[in-house]
Amino acid sequence: MGIVISLDEREKKSGASLDNLLALIRPDLERTNQLIIQRMGSDVTTIPEVANHLISAGGKRLRPMLVLATAGMCGYKGDGHLKFAAGIEFMHTATLLHDDVVDESDMRRGKIAARMLWGNETCVLVGDFLLGHAFKMMVEPGNLPCLTVVSSAAAVIAEGEIMQLNAAKDTQTTEDAYMEVIRRKTAELFAAAAEVGVILSGRPKADIAAARSYGMNLGVAFQLIDDALDYGGSSAKLGKNVGDDFREGKITLPVVLAFRRGTESEREFWRRTLEKAEIKDGDVEIACGLMKKHKALDDTIERASHYAAIARDAMEIFPPSPSKSALLEVLDFCIERVH
Repeated sequence: MGIVISLDEREKKSGASLDNLLALIRPDLERTNQLIIQRMGSDVTTIPEVANHLISAGGKRLRPMLVLATAGMCGYKGDGHLKFAAGIEFMHTATLLHDDVVDESDMRRGKIAARMLWGNETCVLVGDFLLGHAFKMMVEPGNLPCLTVVSSAAAVIAEGEIMQLNAAKDTQTTEDAYMEVIRRKTAELFAAAAEVGVILSGRPKADIAAARSYGMNLGVAFQLIDDALDYGGSSAKLGKNVGDDFREGKITLPVVLAFRRGTESEREFWRRTLEKAEIKDGDVEIACGLMKKHKALDDTIERASHYAAIARDAMEIFPPSPSKSALLEVLDFCIERVH
């Protein structure tokens, strides 16, 4: 088990949450959840069992919430946003199923990973089923620009997954290379979710671009905070064991920073543990100590705050509204998860 390092000495802010956003979109989110349950049904009983294991495990539904909230902010009238919200959640769930197979993860969202219960082959195929049904659902509103955005996102995410696989265990990975991975692998779906709600509303290109910038930068900030939490958070917040990224040999931004700033003997520690996968008892604690010594976690959080600030500025094009305020609060919630 890893230790928990306080991310510390940082003053708590206003206690931002998703409550205001949830209050605004609750009826639409409930309808989206009903649609998710309905559309993951299949005569092949294993499919809904595996899908429900992950979908019902307490995920925040943040990506579908972005679809619903941006559509609401822009005055969308209709129900097409529900199908895109559900479809994007299916896409996200499929990537999680595939990720856990690739990463050989044992836990997901605080539960045993589906692959541990049903096997890798079944989880890959259920992920494919969810992707297929996601696009089947998102075709129904008949909005080609929105469909173009999400189909492009699916391809970009796959590229990001392969880029991450290529960078796995490579301590020579640069910060620029890592940031490109998370833009593709994680932030792209956030961007698509925020963009779709605005496109559906028939808003001009400037508004669409602003929503995409908000989603993209929120996604980057979200992933960077996740990276920091893996070395300085708690299992309850992570939904997985502290130090899992380390045990799986993942190169994340805190590792990149600690490696670059370390002594040669410290770099040899990272090479042994991450490149050679020779992890001994106490190595997680050593890794966390090196993060603290070189301020890798603090600086990862600072970078996340920078991207959150870009997302906040992107939203300035939209007039004041309860939806806009709630979407800005999501940025604070994202950063404050480290406290």
